[in-house]
Amino acid sequence: MRPPTSTLRRNVLLDRVVCQQRRLVLVPQSRLPGTLRRTLTTSRAPVATPSQRLRAGYFVSNAFLPRVKANGIHDSASSQRSSTVASTTSTTADTAHGSSSTTQPTTATDLPPVDDTLLPHRRRQAQRKAAAAAAAAAAANGKTPTPLINPDAPTADLAPDASSQLAAAAASAPADSLKRRLSSLLSLSKPRLTVLVVLSAMVPYALYPVPSFLTSSALDTSLAPSLSPLTLLFLTTGTTLCSASANALNMLYEPDTDSKMTRTRTRPLVRRLLTTKAAVFFAVGCGLAGTLALYFGVNPTVSFLGAANIALYAGAYTPLKRISAVNTWVGAIVGGIPPLMGWAAAAGESATGDGTWRELLFASDGSSLGGWLFAGLLFAWQFPHFMPLSWGIRHEYKAAGLRMLAWTNPARNGRVALRYSLAFIPLCVGLSATGVTEWSFAVTSLPVNAWLVWEAIKFWRLEGHKGSARGLFWASVWHLPVIMVLALAQKKGMWGRVWRSVFGEPEEEDGEWVYEDEDEEEAAGVGEVVKGVVKK
Repeated sequence: MRPPTSTLRRNVLLDRVVCQQRRLVLVPQSRLPGTLRRTLTTSRAPVATPSQRLRAGYFVSNAFLPRVKANGIHDSASSQRSSTVASTTSTTADTAHGSSSTTQPTTATDLPPVDDTLLPHRRRQAQRKAAAAAAAAAAANGKTPTPLINPDAPTADLAPDASSQLAAAAASAPADSLKRRLSSLLSLSKPRLTVLVVLSAMVPYALYPVPSFLTSSALDTSLAPSLSPLTLLFLTTGTTLCSASANALNMLYEPDTDSKMTRTRTRPLVRRLLTTKAAVFFAVGCGLAGTLALYFGVNPTVSFLGAANIALYAGAYTPLKRISAVNTWVGAIVGGIPPLMGWAAAAGESATGDGTWRELLFASDGSSLGGWLFAGLLFAWQFPHFMPLSWGIRHEYKAAGLRMLAWTNPARNGRVALRYSLAFIPLCVGLSATGVTEWSFAVTSLPVNAWLVWEAIKFWRLEGHKGSARGLFWASVWHLPVIMVLALAQKKGMWGRVWRSVFGEPEEEDGEWVYEDEDEEEAAGVGEVVKGVVKK
């Protein structure tokens, strides 16, 4: 049955009404029929909202992220931020409604509430606006505004580190389970930092130039020493245990300051996942096992360096953090010792003298210079890496009572980062000059070093603001592995040996000497035969 004509006319008119998300009617009501005008007038009035100009990236971010979230992809760091925001919001709500219950005050490490579905740069913008609003509200109420986490911090969008993840896994396990104990003990060792320490010891070991007389074909290969995989195994095992011991002792010394900082508040001793006695046994056991493995499996010099590194990190660097900003330089020395351990381990296998620390570390022929250059690389790298990292959380360091240049002297903080970034250029040239790498390494490493220097200049000029701290931090993160890979790929004489092994070209000088020796032996043998015949 055909509907009435009035109904059809009304449907057509309604189709001509164009609305947006904010319910803005584009067709003027004066041009509509009286019946439809009365219908719209009696309906609910549209909500009046101010017009807002949307950027081009608005639709991309809001169309993509909901689909990602719907697929179950979540960021663990965002989850932690959400939980922190929820607790802060509930505290603020209780205070606003005059709740009589005792609530925990907002600390300097709480994050302002933001939408976790936003892209990282939009999330930082939202955090800055929320921080400014919170500071204004606190000033209006006559309260001192609490400093919030800097959204421009280099680690603002990083996922939790391995120690935090292991501590979370231990907390979710049953109280007396083996998983809880193992995860907590492994968290004490700071796994990612330990892996970096071990790699910094392995690279100099692999780059040590074996003397040419040890590879000569004139020598019996069974008597010629070489870089042994077994020695490398003891080196990596002992270095791992020494690093785990130093990190565990560090956590044992400062659980009170760890509880005041976002980066460290989830450590196992802060969350009481382990007893102090268990942590002490773990630290002492790893230290003894590591030094013994280095002593019997490598050499006494490397074992002494490993024990000295534990003492410096746990006995000097950690206490100095509360006293003076010099702690950063002591920590840089700790970072420069593992490359020296790897170099001394390789030098001990090709030592021609007594193999003492003088021969391994201070050789008279200058062969130990390569190890000191690698130690200088890791020493200098600590500053362009740590200075921007500490700048982003300088308020937390100050609240925890840890003296860092980022808040005690911000201008010097940038100068130090720039100064040690410039040191990489002569250090890389020195590796080529001492015969550790080819001269091509000095050329190929120059663009990487120039990138680091440029980011350090921006960090110094802007004093960490406008994203300069983030830029220098990530430049340092990529800089070190790229330099190490370039050095390994351009080891002195490596590609020449590869060429000869593939194409079978003989050694010119060695071959001539071998042929001459064979001719002399044949001539001597013929002469003896002739003399015997004549005598007869």
